[in-house]
Amino acid sequence: MGDAAEQARGFHVTTTRKQIVTAALPLQDHWLPLSNLDLLLPPVHVSVCFCYKKPHHFLSVAETLKASLAEALVSYYAFAGELVKNSVGEPEILCNNRGVDFLEALADVELRELNLHDPDESIAKLVPKKKHGVLAIQVTQLKCGSIVVGCTFDHQIADAFSMNMFLDSWAEISRSDVPISSVPSFRRSMLNPRRPLIIDSSIDKMYMPVTSLPLPQESTNDPDNILTSRIYYIKANALEDLQRLASSSSSKNGYSQRTKLESFSAFLWKLVAKHAGRELVLKKKSKMGIVVDGRRRLMEKENNTYFGNVLSIPFGGHSINDLIDKPLSWVSNEVHKFLEEAVTKDHFLNLIDWVEIHRPIPAVSRIYSTGANDGPAFVVSSGRSFPVTKVDFGWGLPVFGSYHFPWEGSAGYVMPMPSPVYDGDGDWVVYLHLTKGQLKFIEDEVSHVLKPIDNDYLKINTIF
Repeated sequence: MGDAAEQARGFHVTTTRKQIVTAALPLQDHWLPLSNLDLLLPPVHVSVCFCYKKPHHFLSVAETLKASLAEALVSYYAFAGELVKNSVGEPEILCNNRGVDFLEALADVELRELNLHDPDESIAKLVPKKKHGVLAIQVTQLKCGSIVVGCTFDHQIADAFSMNMFLDSWAEISRSDVPISSVPSFRRSMLNPRRPLIIDSSIDKMYMPVTSLPLPQESTNDPDNILTSRIYYIKANALEDLQRLASSSSSKNGYSQRTKLESFSAFLWKLVAKHAGRELVLKKKSKMGIVVDGRRRLMEKENNTYFGNVLSIPFGGHSINDLIDKPLSWVSNEVHKFLEEAVTKDHFLNLIDWVEIHRPIPAVSRIYSTGANDGPAFVVSSGRSFPVTKVDFGWGLPVFGSYHFPWEGSAGYVMPMPSPVYDGDGDWVVYLHLTKGQLKFIEDEVSHVLKPIDNDYLKINTIF
């Protein structure tokens, strides 16, 4: 399949139609402020895509998607608005039913030819560049008749939980499976700061105003230091093996069971440190953060359909030498420790108050602050609720789905998601956005654990 892969790398996508889809029942124009937790997000765009085998007819697919999108935007009206800065320079959503840019496209490549292991060469061409509004959608028909549905949204408006909820509802409406199972809540009052504000110094260790960021380090011309994206899979039994190693007993604390996410994150942290250790920077610190969703901590069960960002990024930092020399169980314990501090209701209430104190100056997690003594840093965001087995628009489940988040900056990004291979229960698909050098090192060191995603694994290496 080498020739096909080479040919697919240079495939072209042609836009055949552009439209703006508005909500079927528009509300009166109004302003929706961003919450203090929304304001922690920089203006970055996130993409997601789903690949489907050939449906009955592309034209009916596009029309079905547009009609159901118009219905979905009635409930998810924030996605049909625009982001506008207010008098103090903070963004707010103008809910004016401006609508969603909807592109229809053709690609001269077959589904089985897509090099999904390299999403910068494949997925990047099948998701839209968002130019207006807060959400854009692209529906692409491939040469074999297969369909790719790609979406790009503004992270300041929604986190992955919110986007997943929207995708699930959009698919339900498309299948005429109504009423939708999750109605989004835009009750910003649930994230209001307390009065009086409570100052907790622990937040200062995790976040900082952007005005306090150090000057960026000089970039090198070394191609190995360029951030790039790759997609891998890890089998359920390999994850269980990592979890066993990460949960080893300790004479002090007895046996401590670690989650699969903690175990995998610790495993990856050791690998990134080991790669850095080759450059004799053993005393430098490497930082790793894990994104935590605060909905279960902050909200009652009936209100956990809140739409927006409810995220925090706790992180830890250790010398590269320790991360290399200590066992996986020690690293996973350190991961567990910094997570424990942020999985409480008090942490999120303190974070909301902290943002209020610093407004209107934007803030950022300190994991993105790089000083002279800092080694590599990356963030792990759990995509365990990624709805790859739910986004059926009426012509079957996707054979592949993934987030695509090639953000700028020096820190890496990792997103584990459930595998779309339905008889591979417990397998993960893992999106890695790390440096080329780190990715090559990981592939060389642990090819038996993290395997490049391919069409054989996804069972789409056939003509349909």
